[in-house]
Amino acid sequence: MPLKSFIEVSPDSHFPLENLPCGVFQPRQGKPRVGVAIGDLIIDLSALEELGHFRSTEFQNQRVFSEESLNSFLRLGRPAWRKTREIVQHLLSADTQILRDDARLREKMFHAQKDVAMKLPVRIGNYTDFYSSYHHAHNVGTMLRGPENALMPNWKWLPVAYHGRASSIVVSGMDVRRPSGQTKAPDAATPTFGPSKSFDYELEMAFLIGPGNSLGEPVPIDRAAD
Repeated sequence: MPLKSFIEVSPDSHFPLENLPCGVFQPRQGKPRVGVAIGDLIIDLSALEELGHFRSTEFQNQRVFSEESLNSFLRLGRPAWRKTREIVQHLLSADTQILRDDARLREKMFHAQKDVAMKLPVRIGNYTDFYSSYHHAHNVGTMLRGPENALMPNWKWLPVAYHGRASSIVVSGMDVRRPSGQTKAPDAATPTFGPSKSFDYELEMAFLIGPGNSLGEPVPIDRAAD
């Protein structure tokens, strides 16, 4: 049986009660803080934190939702992530009176998504760009080495990854500037610097995969889910 919230959620919404993504938002009056999307609204986790809803042992006596990124929350690990989801689902449930029956409290807790600015959810020091699509790797390898040697012998066994440029990551909806670089016209003696005349793009998917590991200490396979 599907979960039901007292918040009206459109059937085609990406954010029903079963899917409660954390993010960082900034209301018109106030600083950025952590929230969770539900339908067309955002519930303010920093306000819930003020009321004492996140004081269980999973949160290790830390107040992580009034910060301007999810970094501290992510460092708490899976127990805190699950507990947060459990608490928020309970508060948004159609059967829970705490917010459902208190209009003044709801006014403090909820923000319309259209009225806030979304921020990058985490402070990104760096990221790993995995070269894991067979078709992409094969196509590129064919252009460089021909179809017979498109993939290096270890490609299927060794995860190939690159240290990505984190400084250019922006939040969804921001304009992306055409990059500049050097180009040389066929009849020119020297190259010129200016906006790229043509470029391609890739569709990539990013994941925040856990609280991290200490330098030089690999994550064992049996702990990968955490």
